[in-house]
Amino acid sequence: MNDTVNLTARDQLKVLMRLLTYTFPFKGIIALAFVMLIMSTVAGMVIPYLVMVFIDDYLTPAVFPEREITMLVAIYLIVQIIGAIATYMNIYLFQYLAFKVIQQLRIDAFNKIGKLGMKYFDKVPGGSIVSRLTNDTEAIVEMFIGVFATFLMAFFMMASSYIMMFVLDVRLAFMALVFMPLIFLIMFIYRKYSAIFFSHARQLLSDLNAKLSESIEGMKIIQVFNQEKRLQEEFRIINDEHYEYNMKTVRLDGLLLRPAISMIQILAIAVILGYFGLLSFEASITAGLIFAFIQYMERFFEPINQVSQNLSIFQQALVAASRVFRLIDDGTLEPAQNPVQENKITDGRIDFNNVTFSYDGKVDVLKSISFTAMPGETVALVGHTGSGKSSIINLFMRFYEFEHGEILIDGKSIKEMPKSELKENIGLVLQDAFIFYGTIESNIKLYHPTMTFEQVKAASQFVKADSFIEKLPNQYHHKVMEKGSTFSSGERQLIAFARTIAVEPKILILDEATANIDSETEEEIQKSLNVMRKGRTTLAIAHRLSTIQDADLILVLNKGEIVERGTHQELLETEGIYHKMYLLQNG
Repeated sequence: MNDTVNLTARDQLKVLMRLLTYTFPFKGIIALAFVMLIMSTVAGMVIPYLVMVFIDDYLTPAVFPEREITMLVAIYLIVQIIGAIATYMNIYLFQYLAFKVIQQLRIDAFNKIGKLGMKYFDKVPGGSIVSRLTNDTEAIVEMFIGVFATFLMAFFMMASSYIMMFVLDVRLAFMALVFMPLIFLIMFIYRKYSAIFFSHARQLLSDLNAKLSESIEGMKIIQVFNQEKRLQEEFRIINDEHYEYNMKTVRLDGLLLRPAISMIQILAIAVILGYFGLLSFEASITAGLIFAFIQYMERFFEPINQVSQNLSIFQQALVAASRVFRLIDDGTLEPAQNPVQENKITDGRIDFNNVTFSYDGKVDVLKSISFTAMPGETVALVGHTGSGKSSIINLFMRFYEFEHGEILIDGKSIKEMPKSELKENIGLVLQDAFIFYGTIESNIKLYHPTMTFEQVKAASQFVKADSFIEKLPNQYHHKVMEKGSTFSSGERQLIAFARTIAVEPKILILDEATANIDSETEEEIQKSLNVMRKGRTTLAIAHRLSTIQDADLILVLNKGEIVERGTHQELLETEGIYHKMYLLQNG
């Protein structure tokens, strides 16, 4: 998914204003940081003035009264110490503010991920999402630390320097303003083009993360099918393009930032020296005045230099922030519930009434699906790949919204069931069990607030998972690596079975749950499933027809439609699609 967006000046202002709203809870910190900033700026302004006094009143006339000189040196040292302390506190407070803002921004973005619907994850690579929460937020940190403080300091420094120049010479102070339109023009041009380059560079960095994540996830397949060179070439192309856009920003920085501003500064100082040279023919000009004025002029232009150098960071941060905000604002949410609190799942009856569904709004993957699963019954879904089996489960689990038809549980619309009621009473076991980093106990319990260790152990025994768990060194406290990579597919599936049974759901969803289990283990699991299904309504997707022969109702799907329905024996007698599938699987 390419989300490169060229931000206009108005867009950038909106992003900046929204970013600043994250600082509102820290008004006290901001106020203290401003005080420190003002103190640091005032200290910087006082120093050239003290040096001017020393040059004009003591050094030039060669008069060195001990008391006055000692007092001047003492003031100088005190001002320097105060300035150093204020600068340290200012930097510390702005960094503290930056980390607090990014902490909250990451929380908001991560919380939003949990609310997004499956449609979002269908179109956005996982690496791209990771990039927004890591690389992009880090760029925003740099803005607060390196730019926000610098911009504010620059403003105070320029304002105070200009005031001091007015105090020293009004005409020359007005002369300094002549160069400001040229500086603003340079910054305008830079902002216009750098926003485009940074936006592309950020998107390409996101693509790099997505490609890297995909390569790591699929490394076994890559090596088995000898795809290393192809992946390397694809990575190289993206990496080279990322490099090119970064070099474009470097060239733009090198042309329009410090070199251009430095040239204007040199020109301004040359004008000042020329002015003082001409003035010296008419009146006496002291060395201290010239020194102070040049110092203030440099202090006037240096903040502009610092700001221009940080413009690239500022631009990157705004582009990065816009990407994070697009994630937070994304409207691809999980289906909304309109809960009626008194709606409860009691018996577990399931009704699909003329349900039609399309993922893209163009092609219907389900067409007028209707069936009923009575309490305690098992309804099996079979069919070729792409026939719509998983789509039925996706709608029932509320992963996707549907517009046509209705799904009822105990006679009440699934859309009007409280979300908590659905989560607590529907158990799902997928073909590929996802195992979290932690322990076996934490994976079965999933941090359920009231579940006891005895319940975890009982669930494991129920699905025969205890047979391998209790052979492990730490048994239920055995460390589980990322995705349970040290376990076999069957062992991971057994843990997933135990996780589902532990919450004692009224409705059970099995999405080819025994597909990754060997025949011997499957036979044991099937016995547990038979016991587990008693008293529970079960929807089961199966490729192995042997696992669903005892189902109360088997639905055969083809191209999104139910083309056959009945028991195993009834379907065999019709000699239709199910009969052909059965013959193929049995040789």
